[in-house]
Amino acid sequence: MLHTRTGSLGIGFRRGWSDWQKDLASVITFAQEQGFACIDIGGNPDEAKQIHDAGLRVGSADLWMNDILSPDADTRKVAAEKASALVADLAAQGVTNYFSVMLPPEPNRARAENFDFMVDGLRQVAPALEAANGKLVLEGWPGPGALCCTPESYRATFEAVGSPAIGINFDPSHLLRMRIDPVRFAHEFADRIHHVHGKDTEWIDEATYEYGIEQPATHGKPRGFGAMCWRYTIPGHGETRWTELFRILTDRGYTGLVSIELEDENFNGSEEGEKAGLIAGGHFLASC
Repeated sequence: MLHTRTGSLGIGFRRGWSDWQKDLASVITFAQEQGFACIDIGGNPDEAKQIHDAGLRVGSADLWMNDILSPDADTRKVAAEKASALVADLAAQGVTNYFSVMLPPEPNRARAENFDFMVDGLRQVAPALEAANGKLVLEGWPGPGALCCTPESYRATFEAVGSPAIGINFDPSHLLRMRIDPVRFAHEFADRIHHVHGKDTEWIDEATYEYGIEQPATHGKPRGFGAMCWRYTIPGHGETRWTELFRILTDRGYTGLVSIELEDENFNGSEEGEKAGLIAGGHFLASC
């Protein structure tokens, strides 16, 4: 079974969207053949059971609940009730991590307003998470209006919600594209990190000179799974200091999983390429 050299953390991957990954049985067979420990999935309890029955673990299951950030209190309440019911169903299949990104349905509203809506929604979901002994792992993808992406917003969220069930899906690639130091972040937030995404970011210095970071390019085209000056990569092809991160996390008691999220223009787009990217990323992480 693939595991990291530092901390002996199980290595798996997040199930993608391409045609070959739509057949879960085939994905499970690939994971078993390559020695992966886990698969991250959508919010389907039957799929979670199928993975566990195959002797693998579910790294995280999706809990998309943008409506808990709705300006309408009734909409937030209904969304929280649905999310809470799904947590119970997934927990019955052994799921402990519930993945989400805090994307408000009205991203152009003032961020402070959307923050207050989010806090109210998370407070309503937290009791179900606590009852299931589960963790909501929030990923800091900086999409339109997204909250819980930076140290400022994570810190404020944990303080305002007040539940230990609200945590972090630690993805260094998003921090790097925002020029936030993942090592410093891990030091500060290790106690809230309950899942790790194995994805990296390459910062392209020549493109930074050519285009800067403040204006869109006039003629240049952005990189796949990236922008003008940066792109997401498999672990080992970017800037992340993985061994140092695993040391920090395991020293603070992390015993969870590392799931490769494959978003790399050099590998995505074909079954052969995507499998090669997952295998290469897995073996690199095993060396860290």
